[in-house]
Amino acid sequence: MSFIVDRCRRLMLAAAIAAPLASVLPAHAADSFITVSSTTSTEQSGLFNFILPIFTKDSGIAVRVVALGTGQALDMARRGDADVVFVHDKAAEEKFIAEGFGVKRQEVMYNDFVLIGPKEDPAKVAGGKDITEALKKIEAAKASFVSRGDKSGTHAAELRLWKAAGIDLTTAKGPWYKDTGSGMGPALNSAAAMNAYILADRGTWLSFKNRQNLGIVVEGDKRLFNQYGVILVNPAKHPHVKVEAGQKFIDWVVSPSGQRAIAAYKIGDDQLFFPNAEKPVEKQADTKPTAKKK
Repeated sequence: MSFIVDRCRRLMLAAAIAAPLASVLPAHAADSFITVSSTTSTEQSGLFNFILPIFTKDSGIAVRVVALGTGQALDMARRGDADVVFVHDKAAEEKFIAEGFGVKRQEVMYNDFVLIGPKEDPAKVAGGKDITEALKKIEAAKASFVSRGDKSGTHAAELRLWKAAGIDLTTAKGPWYKDTGSGMGPALNSAAAMNAYILADRGTWLSFKNRQNLGIVVEGDKRLFNQYGVILVNPAKHPHVKVEAGQKFIDWVVSPSGQRAIAAYKIGDDQLFFPNAEKPVEKQADTKPTAKKK
């Protein structure tokens, strides 16, 4: 019995010593990392696995990435569950800023979207340069098309392109159009399994292994330009935002060091993302990546 009492006393003493430390240590630990809500394309393409260790080595700040569709990533930041957002839907990003949830949007990098399709090409779109004409042919042929359907930047771009093609999906949708509600990688897996067309960002496509019968069928249209931006979450909305550490990440990713790291990420001879923090997006509008096409 005395052994039990003695053990309880020791445990209570240890708890008493640990209590004041607990109020200090989490604050220091909290300063050592930031949370970035970002897109599945930046994560599934392998970009973050490449550049984040470089940033952490330079700064001592770890980055925890939550990869979602752009809409979900911005909603996560609206709730105050992220310090920084790194996404690719300019209209949604500007709305986020206008609502007061973000401090400032900065251009980081770009690549492009590509239309992927089966080699049999039932809609006869391969080799074309006009994405809206390709979508018209796919709808007319009722050829299988996979959509992410997840409010991501890619999904938003796809919806804009259907609209530009003069197609109202609310009435045109049928068994041929598959909403998956999934990230870019899983959506590509679905397209491979269904032998379907899909809009994808080039970075994720280049890193995608399960291609099966799929290939790029349309690319090069300036409307397929895909710009990425980075935003610090507004501490006026969420005082717990790690402003200093979050801003250090933003400053680094748009700095020459960060931009070089982005440019250095390749799969084989293919560069997946093209840094343009110093160049206004309108100057890039007619530029498409010069990566080796596959």
